[in-house]
Amino acid sequence: MSSGSFFFAGGGTGGHIYPAIAVAEKIIEMRPNAKIHFFVSDRDIDSQILSKTSFTYTKLSAKGFSFHPSRLVEFCKCFLKSTRLAKQVMTENEAAVLVGVGGFVAAPACWAAHKLKIPVALLNVDSVPGRANKIIARWADEIFVQFEQTRKYFAGCKATINAFGCPLRSSFENPEPEKVKGDLNFDKNKRILLVAGGSSGAANINEAVCLLLGKLAAFAGNWQIVHLTGINNYDKVKRQYTNAKISYRVLDYFDNMAGMLAAADLVVGRSGAGSVAEYAAACVPSICMPYPYHKDMHQYRNADKLVEAGAGIIVNDLPDAKKRADGLWEELEPLLKDEKKREKMKKFCTAIANKDAAIRIAESLIRKADNV
Repeated sequence: MSSGSFFFAGGGTGGHIYPAIAVAEKIIEMRPNAKIHFFVSDRDIDSQILSKTSFTYTKLSAKGFSFHPSRLVEFCKCFLKSTRLAKQVMTENEAAVLVGVGGFVAAPACWAAHKLKIPVALLNVDSVPGRANKIIARWADEIFVQFEQTRKYFAGCKATINAFGCPLRSSFENPEPEKVKGDLNFDKNKRILLVAGGSSGAANINEAVCLLLGKLAAFAGNWQIVHLTGINNYDKVKRQYTNAKISYRVLDYFDNMAGMLAAADLVVGRSGAGSVAEYAAACVPSICMPYPYHKDMHQYRNADKLVEAGAGIIVNDLPDAKKRADGLWEELEPLLKDEKKREKMKKFCTAIANKDAAIRIAESLIRKADNV
């Protein structure tokens, strides 16, 4: 029996790539000789993430679809170029399955697989699928979603839809929070407030927290901050912490998010689908500031799952920086003071955490490859 070749297509953010890595890790556990290959975007974050794994990858250029004439021409050029390159890579392997994981870069690879009659699956972890995933769904014969309510967005598809949850990397099974505390020289007698805007950071969250540093000084005796800024925002944020009265670690990026979240006592961050699943798995209370500029507002719907369970709180990312900071402080200050409330939220995380999604999806993909 062939071990199979498994391709994953998507990128542009860690939220697309990390769930795919989680599934790939489980495939290798079950089939050590399986071939894994990623098709990703040319954004730096994709290479940065995958370069720390053993998986090979090919960069595809991709543009978002637009009816504007000049942008439409550019979209078509990129789509055709990426389709040809994906075909070339995939035809070198006999038995294969391709999984679209989100982002515009996934579409040409999935189209190439469809034309080559390679089975296509779709991994959609957001509560509301994006435009690219809605297109890819017509070529897929199986769709994996995180939330039950996401099924309705694929109601017209012929594909089998399985709500298995969001795949989490194997590091979430044994997160080692004490190692993270030691590596970053945290004060073990103080609680940790984690500020994290996703793999690329979130400028608006950075700004709001920096505006609150004066108020956070009142908690310097019991709390310390670790602030993940995103690579492009690091210098600006680090400067604003220069005179902070509360202990802090300002980092541009941190790869071991399983350990970091397990070490944290409270997190302020975005609510991408992967982030929401990670907060729940790590059992960390969360204040979610959903990205407000998506047309479908899907980060709000992701965060709603935490709020409904009692594990999270939503704060609006308002355009005005001061109002945004004031809104955050209104929810943050009481939680910093109230350990009992944080403990309740932590327990509620357990009720919605889903840690077996990666293995269930991997098993399904292996069965698919065996039938090729």
